[in-house]
Formats: sequence, structure tokens, C-alpha cells
Amino acid sequence: MSISETKKLPELGEIVIVTIKEVTGHGAYVTLDEYNNLTAFLHISEIATGWIRNIERYVKIKQKTVLKVIRVNQSRSEVDLSLKQVTGEEKKSKIIEVKKDEKGSAFMDIIKSKLGYDDNTIKEIEDKLLQKYDFIYDAFEAVAIKGTEVLSSYDLKPEVIEAIEHESKKIQIPHIEVRAVLEIVVKKGNGIDIIRNILTSVEGSKNNAKIFITYIGAPKYRLTVTAENFKVAEKVLNQAIEKIKNNIEKNGGAFKFTREESKKTHQNI
Repeated sequence: MSISETKKLPELGEIVIVTIKEVTGHGAYVTLDEYNNLTAFLHISEIATGWIRNIERYVKIKQKTVLKVIRVNQSRSEVDLSLKQVTGEEKKSKIIEVKKDEKGSAFMDIIKSKLGYDDNTIKEIEDKLLQKYDFIYDAFEAVAIKGTEVLSSYDLKPEVIEAIEHESKKIQIPHIEVRAVLEIVVKKGNGIDIIRNILTSVEGSKNNAKIFITYIGAPKYRLTVTAENFKVAEKVLNQAIEKIKNNIEKNGGAFKFTREESKKTHQNI
């Protein structure tokens, strides 16, 4: 989706971003940010459940908020909205959507200026990217994570790909980090070498994740996996633990592990 697109009217049930224009005793008049600032109405009965003493406790003039479309009159271009029917998940999802739209538009504005392109040329590039991605920003994020090979099928000029790659480097990719403490004992003369070789064999990048192993103090080692999301990180961690366990036990060693709390990190790519 491109922020430059302007639709005439929202659909019933659609989640929209609005700006509060006027607050009255019966509700609030708002403008729909994504629909050329079309005026719509939020009735007091749709602001919150129960009796409302002060509407401005919930909505204030010039405030931006997330509402749900509950009625659309196509012939009169009238739209009624609800605040109380918006779930927390819907609000969160809409805010993420708007931020993606704004960031993608900002990136394309930079590319337009840098390459001296006109609006039509930028629109053509956006149309190509939107064949696969829901948002222009998603294409930049994909390049940040996987590299410019994700753009290989879009018939884009080298200068465009280079510009997209340059802007994508500004994106901080969220990563999930999962960890486990390993306790390993191999009672052989070369036990330390056996352990080192086994641990080294699982380190590195695998399946869009990175595996690190650090020495804590005999017989403990910390296994850390970072990935784009928890599902990938967890899968790679479990595979690494299983591989280490099997190889240690094949060498007559003892192995056990303890999970540590996962956390979210950011990585500039």
C-alpha cells in the first residue's frame, strides 16, 4: 500500500485513522486521514460503554486515534464510527500499518529526490513492489533482512536497487534472542577438544538465524540463538541442543541444559 493512494469512502468494519476535528455534547466530528480528510461522526454512544460525563476524557481536538467504521451511506458520503468497538489488537495493527505507510513513503521520497525521478516513475516502481508486498516498507525491510536478491524479479534499474539497498540500511530489524545454559562433561583425555569441536560445529548462521556459544566456566556454556521471530529462534535452538546432546553422548559424555529467558533485541543491517 502506498500512502499516496486516496480512496473515496471506507468499507463497513474497516479500521481507520482519524483526527478529531470538533467535540460536541453528542459526540465528535473527525476527519478520515486516509480518505482525503473526509468528515465523519463518532456518536457519544460509540465512545465507551456506560455513562460518559466528559467526552474530552476520551477524545480531544487535534488528537489522532483509531476508530472502526460502523455505517457508510454511499449516496450521501456519510460515515459513522465507533471507538468502543475497536479491539486492542486492531488498534495495534492499524498503528503499525500507518507507520509502515509513512516510512515507505518517506523512503520513496528520498529515492525520488536522489535519482531525480518524476511522480510517474516513482509510481511505476511502487506498483512493481506492491505486486508482492502489502506495503512499500515491507520491500525495504525484506532487502534489509535478505539482501537485494529479493528484488531480482522486478525489472528494476540498478540505480533503483542500489538506492533501495542504501535506504534499507536505516532499518532496525527486531530480533528475538533465545538462550540456554549447557552443562557438558566428557571424561576423556581429549574431552575438552571433543567438546570444543562439537560446539564449534553448530555455531554460525543457519536457517535465517545466528548461533553463538560462549564459555561460562566448567562445565557450563551458554548457547544463544538470534532470529527474526520466536518461532524460528526456538526451532534453531532446539535443533542445536539436540545435535550437541547426541554428539556428546556418542562420545560417552554427560549433557543437560537449562533454558534462560528470551528477549527482544534490535540489529542494524
